[in-house]
Amino acid sequence: MSSVSGKADPVVRRIAVSDIAEALGQGLRDFQAVPLYGLAFGALYAAGGIAILLCLTAFGMVYFAYPLAAGFAMIGPFVAVGLYEVSRRREAGRPISMAAIWSTVKSRGEIGWMAFVTLFVFVVWMYQVRLLIALLLGLNVSFSGLREFIMVVLTTNQGLLFLAIGNAVGAALSLILFSLTVVSFPLLLDRDVDFVTAMITSVRAVVTSPLPMIGWAALIVVLLAVSAMPYFLGLVVTLPVLGHATWHLYRRIIAPVPG
Repeated sequence: MSSVSGKADPVVRRIAVSDIAEALGQGLRDFQAVPLYGLAFGALYAAGGIAILLCLTAFGMVYFAYPLAAGFAMIGPFVAVGLYEVSRRREAGRPISMAAIWSTVKSRGEIGWMAFVTLFVFVVWMYQVRLLIALLLGLNVSFSGLREFIMVVLTTNQGLLFLAIGNAVGAALSLILFSLTVVSFPLLLDRDVDFVTAMITSVRAVVTSPLPMIGWAALIVVLLAVSAMPYFLGLVVTLPVLGHATWHLYRRIIAPVPG
């Protein structure tokens, strides 16, 4: 079967839960072998979250902290591109440096289009949260702080409805974006394919092994959301381990090019 670019589609293999466990182990070993790169990308990710949180606080919108922490997992695959390259180079026995990583990522133009898709879904998520707040809690509602927002959400019928609908919509968006990106970013880094083919291949990977892949998605969301709670600082370690593990899982899902 041919892709949009006319080339043969990547071959998708079925995986099991054991593959996820082994990929996590390999990801942890990569992080232990070259920790400075993982810590650097993790710190960048955490710093972005802290910066956005400070902006929300400055504009009196600190109640967006929870949806921000939940939605931050959506852009994880894009931020972790550098980690995929670290694992790729370590696997091939090639030298690792920030200059080499940046040069490779910059040369893959299709990654930019995938980044646009990722950020677009993240923006949609944040806007729908604001829409739900306006519809269910009031158009001109304001909260003095996060604690007041949590009290309203957990102690009123409108707040509980907002929480239920918001989490349902967030789960749906996260699953859609996960399906589009879990394989596409590593694939675009590894091979010369277009971003549409990469997204289709990623969806095929989820459809081929639905239970393990959905389990992997749930694990990523839970770990990143929990890591984001202490002012995003847990992401410094969690992101690199998951990023390296994603590369190794990609290797198990996508068959090597023949020859």
